[in-house]
Amino acid sequence: MLVLWCPDWPAVAAAAVGGVAVTRPAAVFAGNRVVACTAVARRDGVRRGMRRREAQSRCPDLAVFGNDDERDARLFEAVARAVEALVVGVEVVRPGLVAVPVAGAAGYFGGEHALVERLVDEVSAAAGVECQVGVAEGLFAATLAARHGAFVEPGRVAEFLAPLPITELDDRPELVDLLRRLGLRTLGAFAALPERDVVNRFGADGMLAHRLARGRSERPPLRRRPPPELTLTEEFDPVVERVDVAAFLAKGLATRFCAGLAGHGLACTRLGIHAVTEDGEQLGRVWRCAEPLTPAGVADRVRWQFEGWLRPGHRPKSGVVRLRLEPEETVEGRSLQLELGGEGGLAEADERAARAFVRVQGLLGPEGVLTPLLDGGRDPAARLRLVPWGDPRERTTPAGATWPGRLPAPSPATVLDRPVPAQVFDAEGRAVGITAREWVTAPPRRLSVAGGAPRDVVGWAGPWPLAGDRRRPRPQRARLQLLLAAGPDEPPEAVLVHCAGTENPLWTVEGVYD
Repeated sequence: MLVLWCPDWPAVAAAAVGGVAVTRPAAVFAGNRVVACTAVARRDGVRRGMRRREAQSRCPDLAVFGNDDERDARLFEAVARAVEALVVGVEVVRPGLVAVPVAGAAGYFGGEHALVERLVDEVSAAAGVECQVGVAEGLFAATLAARHGAFVEPGRVAEFLAPLPITELDDRPELVDLLRRLGLRTLGAFAALPERDVVNRFGADGMLAHRLARGRSERPPLRRRPPPELTLTEEFDPVVERVDVAAFLAKGLATRFCAGLAGHGLACTRLGIHAVTEDGEQLGRVWRCAEPLTPAGVADRVRWQFEGWLRPGHRPKSGVVRLRLEPEETVEGRSLQLELGGEGGLAEADERAARAFVRVQGLLGPEGVLTPLLDGGRDPAARLRLVPWGDPRERTTPAGATWPGRLPAPSPATVLDRPVPAQVFDAEGRAVGITAREWVTAPPRRLSVAGGAPRDVVGWAGPWPLAGDRRRPRPQRARLQLLLAAGPDEPPEAVLVHCAGTENPLWTVEGVYD
């Protein structure tokens, strides 16, 4: 297999869209951390995983961009077309990486080296980007060969992989961290372990990584041709001419496509996306995926492909009237681990609910149905993010991110949309505030909410200061938890309160605990 790799593609695509010169350092951030950067930025000390503040301190001229899968896929279509002009059977693994079978094309162009030279020249001329090419047996080894610009002879894949660092398994960070702590620094050291011991110690995911380290495919080949009825074809009336419309339609198609595969005990690892325009123009692309595709994964790849097809300056002469999703390669359904509740009546109920949500979105638009996602933040209201139904429910902040002043568990059972004004007094009846050292001016003893009768405070915790912008001085702010005594007609309750200022402090109630 031949793999063509465009290094730092998210950063290259972002810089191209933003009009940033290639000589200026650029980086793409997700969750305030670097996910990709250009070679110029790396020379200035910028690295993947680095926080934005540290990256900008090392490289003040750094051009900052947000992560955008649609943008990356849209621009990468030009590279895929350039490869397709020379080689048949192009498979897009992800934006920035394509794989093609090498045997036939190498024979036609007079050898692998001659083919690689033609590909590099064609991509440079047609898309204006640099690329690296590698040849090896299997997608994993060929991808690493592309990163090193290597041609691995048949039967020598394990020898090529052995000295490479264990961090090449970068899509499994937890496993890599564990292996490094165990002293396994290279793929060869990991591959030397007995397979039975690997399964017992690291589980199924470790076994798959072990196969890759030994130069084998992640999954054994499945000698089974997908039944023709698994191909899903959809006619569009009116025709599809906009990416947002295609993305909306793709969600329902992806669910039906994966349900048809699951009914035959299969999951898709190579997805063919084919379209026909109103003028009869044929469009097609094959996407390869290391893991079996879920409905969300299928929908993402359809959306990305339409981003490339409907790109300004490269779009077809007319809209798309027919879309065909074809499973080019399948694996047994057990390769796709489902939740324990994903069978029987619960699965049917989930499917009915999903169809209902899609119908509501058809009436109200994609933002008409939102689902909550718990993300990073200092307080319960800030941690809650609403995601449109069907969109990826992915955190925007790293799981291990620290939040100075973050409230400890448990969170309030009720978070008020509009905080209620309140007053907090000490034992002498004076107003309590927050000092410059981020502490209360006196222990809180009574709380009055919205001008009501004061209630005794029998316990309190905090304060948890709220960090602000040091360049813009603001009053000292903090949150406290107050436990209120029971009243004649009121049970004891705990509340979350917010205070701003030392003199004439402003207090509000933000939440109530059960």
